[in-house]
Parts: sequence; C-alpha cells; structure tokens
Amino acid sequence: MTTTIEHPALAPATLGGLALRNRYAVAPMSRVSARPDGTPTGEMADYYAEFARGGFGLVFSEGTYPDSAASQGYLNQPGLARDEHVAGWRVVTAGVRAAGGRMIAQLMHAGAIAQGHPDTVGPSAVQPRGEKMRAYGGSGPWPVPRELTTSEIDDVVDGFAAAAVRARQAGFDGVEVHAANGYLLDQFLTDYTNHRTDSHGGSVANRIRLTARVVTAVAEAVPELVTGVRLSQTKVNDFTYRWPGGRADAEVIFAAVAEAGAQYLHIASEGRNWLETAKLADGGTITALARQVTGLPVIANGGMHDLAQAHEVLTGGHADLLSIGHGALANPDLPARVAAAEPLAEFDRAMVSPTVTVANARRWRESRQA
Repeated sequence: MTTTIEHPALAPATLGGLALRNRYAVAPMSRVSARPDGTPTGEMADYYAEFARGGFGLVFSEGTYPDSAASQGYLNQPGLARDEHVAGWRVVTAGVRAAGGRMIAQLMHAGAIAQGHPDTVGPSAVQPRGEKMRAYGGSGPWPVPRELTTSEIDDVVDGFAAAAVRARQAGFDGVEVHAANGYLLDQFLTDYTNHRTDSHGGSVANRIRLTARVVTAVAEAVPELVTGVRLSQTKVNDFTYRWPGGRADAEVIFAAVAEAGAQYLHIASEGRNWLETAKLADGGTITALARQVTGLPVIANGGMHDLAQAHEVLTGGHADLLSIGHGALANPDLPARVAAAEPLAEFDRAMVSPTVTVANARRWRESRQA
C-alpha cells in the first residue's frame, strides 16, 4: 500500500519498544469463539489476520483468561492458562505478523462478573449491578461473589505473570493488563464493589494497588515484551459510573500504573463515544490527562472510526494511538480505506446479534454477499 500520508492516524508510531506502521489498533473484543477448553481455533486465526491484512498496525486479542482457578469470564473464551492455549495462539500471532501487524495479548480476570463459571470472586461480597449479558451466553442477575483472601489475591498476581510468560511463548509482542470495564481489577478500583479494610481497600491509592501489582509482575516476567494497562470509568454492567474523585482520582491511578511499569495506557469507553466518557468537569479529557501525568503513550477508544474525531484526538494532544471496535468489525481494512480515501461501511448490529461470535459475523457477511 503506497500513499501520501494525510490523516495523522496513518503515521508510524512506537509503543514501548514496538514499532508500528500506523496509529490504528483493533480494540479487544470478546468473540467467545474458542474451543470449550479455551484453545483458539483456525477460524479465530483467520479473523485476526484479516485486520492485519487490512492495514491495522496493532491488533489486540480479546480478553483472555490467565488462570484455571476463577478468571474465566465466558464459555468459549480463549485462555492463556495451559500449554494447548499457547499452541493455538501461536497460529494466530503468526498470521498477524505475516500480514505486517503486531499483536498484544489482553489478559483479563472476570472476577464477580464471570458468567458460566461456578466460582465467582471479587474484592468484597457485593452483588454486581445489572444482569448477565445474553450476547455472551448469560441471563439473569449476577450472583454474590466470594471475597478473595489475601493469599488468593497473591495467586491472582502470580496467575497474570505466568500467563504473560505463555503470551511470550505464543508469539505475542506485548501484554495488556485488563483493569477496565468492570472486571476483577476494576472491581478493586471501584468504590462500591470494594469494601475491604486491608491494604487493597479504602483510598483510591489502595484500590489501585492490585492493578499496580499485576502490572509490575507482568513487566518483570516478560521484560522483552511491551506491557500496558487498560483502564476505564464505565463498565459492561454500569455505563454511568465515573471515578468519584474525578481528576484527583485519575492522577493517582495514572501515576500508580506508570510507576508500576506500564509502558502505555489504553483508556476504554465501553461502547460509548470517546468524548462522552473522556470529558472532565474542567473541560479537559481523561486521555490528555493520562499523557500529562505519565508521559507515556495513550490509546484512545470510542468512535475512533470517525475521521474528524480521530484527527482531533491525535493532533489535539488527547492521545497517541486509536483503538477501534465496531468500526473495525465493519471495516477490517479500515486503514487501507482511509489511505485510499474510500468511504467506510456502517456497522450493522446484526454482526454481533444474537451472539458476538466470529461464526455469527461470518454468516452475516455471507448473507450480504448472497
């Protein structure tokens, strides 16, 4: 693909020590398309490679469970907990790399909002808000989780570190610690789900402690890989939540993960437009604040297929890279289209309805081509 670079998202970038051909990344999107034992399939390899062939410089894996204890969030979710998982992911990463892309494994412990897992755990025995997600195979209210003990918290940290080593063996270029969207690490950070009175509860500095510990453990386990962290205020089961201390909380959180060894921050919007979730009371944005506090690259998420918004985010000092979800599903060749000044296809919710699987999206495409 040869072009005169016009849109800033097409410019090369560096993330940690990872050189990227542009600033477009495929956001982590749960597809629950692995085998029942968590092993990635050939269909998943084709799905991820298509984004790299379409020009995306970086591809994130979907949330991948790190251990076999209580981290799995969904049936047919991929894992990095066993050797067979490594072998399956190795095929995926090889396909992405062969197409010129780079791939980062997102490690996710579901905690209290695990569905399809008999043992739900959390920082405290507090029932999650909302209900299980039908598109991921769940229904009904969440159960009250079991409160993690101190030794179990240590096991969680060790599980992330061990999974990071498996990610390296599987050919990933980096590891992203999923501390967003209402999953376990975010449950520790959230005031209404964390009622602990020990060193992992109370102040925001204590509530971010587990995420910081995990980031450090991952960075130390795989120093040759890029280590990042994904954070968000909103959640899959609570779209309205914001960090109660606003800017002050954000500064503590961002500083803690940077000091812990994160090489980038990925700020998620959980299906909302970036501006809706990023705007601070003083008119600034949370992504710009993350850059200011840490000096690290920041990835913005939420409607980044909108070319005008993406341009403002990159040139206005709000972020360094863009992660795209629904826009990438509709346009797996989005960077190539932007470079060629071709129009983008609109996202059709039927691609992820009634389920979010790769097979469902494939059937949608076949129906359109018929």
